[in-house]
Amino acid sequence: MSSPPAKEFKGWVAHDATNPLKFTTFTPKPFTETDIEIRVTHCGICGTDVHTLRSGWAPTDYPCVVGHEIIGIVERIGTAVPTLPSSEASRKIQIGDRVGIGAQSGACLRSDCEACADGEESYCARIVGTYNGRYADKSKSYGGFAEKWRGPAHFVFKIPDGLPSAEAAPLLCAGVTVFAPLKKYGVGPGKTVGIVGIGGLGHLGVLFAKALGADRVVAISRSSNKKADAVQGLGADAFIATGEEKGWAKKHSRSLDVILSTVSGGDMPFSQYLRLLKRDGTFIQVGAPEEPLPQLAAFALIQKGVKVTGSNIGSPEDIRQMLQLAAQKRVLPWIQKRSMEDVNAALVDMHDGKARYRYVLQNGEEQAKL
Repeated sequence: MSSPPAKEFKGWVAHDATNPLKFTTFTPKPFTETDIEIRVTHCGICGTDVHTLRSGWAPTDYPCVVGHEIIGIVERIGTAVPTLPSSEASRKIQIGDRVGIGAQSGACLRSDCEACADGEESYCARIVGTYNGRYADKSKSYGGFAEKWRGPAHFVFKIPDGLPSAEAAPLLCAGVTVFAPLKKYGVGPGKTVGIVGIGGLGHLGVLFAKALGADRVVAISRSSNKKADAVQGLGADAFIATGEEKGWAKKHSRSLDVILSTVSGGDMPFSQYLRLLKRDGTFIQVGAPEEPLPQLAAFALIQKGVKVTGSNIGSPEDIRQMLQLAAQKRVLPWIQKRSMEDVNAALVDMHDGKARYRYVLQNGEEQAKL
């Protein structure tokens, strides 16, 4: 007979917006029959973690444990998970499996919810983030900067054997954040794609655009500092340095079908980016700055019938498709491994832009395997 679920976990807890995280206890959601509990082995650091810890987008519900690029080993499965009606894939998860959890850990999953009924759970009005959220029972959601994680099985994903755990971690948020819109807007053979910002999101944007078979992938950054990484390392076909190349918007006008913008700066040259689009082209914003986006002249939209849109993480089905493509095409993020105990220093380095291009925290015995 298994022991009852623990009432407390240990993790790196934020109690306010200014002080370092403290390794201490916290109270996870009550374990229910539709939940899964894992031992966390790896967790990527996402820009959202930094925004949330400092209450950048909105006041954070402290205490808070961030981290939503989680990889771990299943240790407990709720009694209703093997017959879970909402997810056939979740029903197949077993104790001992290697799994991942991304940025979402809850939705209403009701048949009268347009988003959930369409398999677009990430747009559910009752979405619950993997951390800094509240479940239907009002308990708080806590993330993966911890020894264990507990939450709904519907949002837990088996990791394909071909993906190493450390490299798989950033795919659960950063990976699907770029994969989902690229797939939705038809990136593949016959399409030319621009990726704005070569960082944690952007480098994965280049990799997935290539994996999807785009004819031409153009990396776009302010300086040429990352040109070698983008072209020689990631496989981009061309590079535009907007801060160095004079007349770049005119020179490359009407050359791209899709632009994916991963930048989080509120001062980006928005209208000039739109000049790069072909007629009926699509600009997709996935970077989320704390300040508003720049103003946009109406004729930037009108003259070519371009579309400006955004994308929010991805659905569970998007994540499964993304993981399979990543395993098949060996789409592996560029990562730097850090000890979970080094989390405070890693967060400072992440904020300072030192990551190339994603930090992944490792727990306990995982360190011995390096």
